[in-house]
Amino acid sequence: MKQTAIRAGSCDAPERDHQVHAAGAVCWRLHHGQLQVLLIHRPRYDDWSWPKGKLDPGEHYPVAAVREVWEETGLRIALGVRLPSARYRLSVSATKVVKYWAARIPADGTVELTRLEEVDDARWVEVTDADRMLTRRGDRAQLNAVAELNESGSLDTWPLLVVRHGHAHPRVGWGHEDAMRPLVRAGREQAADLAHLATAWRPARIFSSPWLRCQQTVEPLAETAGIQLKTKGKLSEDGHRHDAKATARLVAKQIERGRPVLICTHRPVLGTVLGALAGHAAAGVGNEIPFRDPFLTPGEVLVAHISRGSGRVVAVERHTTATLPVSGEEPAIVG
Repeated sequence: MKQTAIRAGSCDAPERDHQVHAAGAVCWRLHHGQLQVLLIHRPRYDDWSWPKGKLDPGEHYPVAAVREVWEETGLRIALGVRLPSARYRLSVSATKVVKYWAARIPADGTVELTRLEEVDDARWVEVTDADRMLTRRGDRAQLNAVAELNESGSLDTWPLLVVRHGHAHPRVGWGHEDAMRPLVRAGREQAADLAHLATAWRPARIFSSPWLRCQQTVEPLAETAGIQLKTKGKLSEDGHRHDAKATARLVAKQIERGRPVLICTHRPVLGTVLGALAGHAAAGVGNEIPFRDPFLTPGEVLVAHISRGSGRVVAVERHTTATLPVSGEEPAIVG
């Protein structure tokens, strides 16, 4: 399933069909072995729906989804797999597009409603009850997807993020050691943007090439989110050139550990890193992982969702940072 993902204000919709961009999540948990989802009640509309809301200017869809769930329910979530988007008419000239993710809530997760004028009730209900309670027929698309993912073992996942370092000083004209090539201004903007975007999946650790441009790409994230940053020579261009198999083993080891992690490396190394992911992909998912050079654009993020049960990559999505699309084109999300 291919869909588009943009940040608010990144392109102009035709005047005849103004688009309102929003994001949300289907929060779920297992209660006594039964799948439950969280529905919210909005007094303004007297409806039962999923937590969601409009994007702030310049905000990424994933970041908005996390923020809206927190504002409406008090839950701090990490995003899981993508769910079907919703698109519906607000008026003759306006369409609303809502992108959704699944989000597992721990057993001790407590809902706290602080904006009662917006959300005055929230209930954990089983799938059959949710099907009956949801006001909008279209919201059942996300409900059905969650139920199907749960049945197939693809709902309970953890994320492995792969990042290509941001825009760096060109190789041509750089008169010093390649390992010391720094990010240029556009790359620093991408690094700052990544510090916001990546928190939507809450990586617990960061592994980076020790080369300067990679470290500069992930340092803002490590500092603002308090995430441990470790450098690995196997992720550098020289280390990969010396022993590509060691690079692949590093990725495989992270998959075996099963903890949310972010890996930052270089274009010449991406083929091996992404190839290792493809080797652990479920049927039909491997071909969604880029296999052609340059694999990812500078500063781009690939999120691989890995099943806690099977250890297989069950979904993939991609996001760009900082540099906005041109000519109305939008970066693709896959999965």
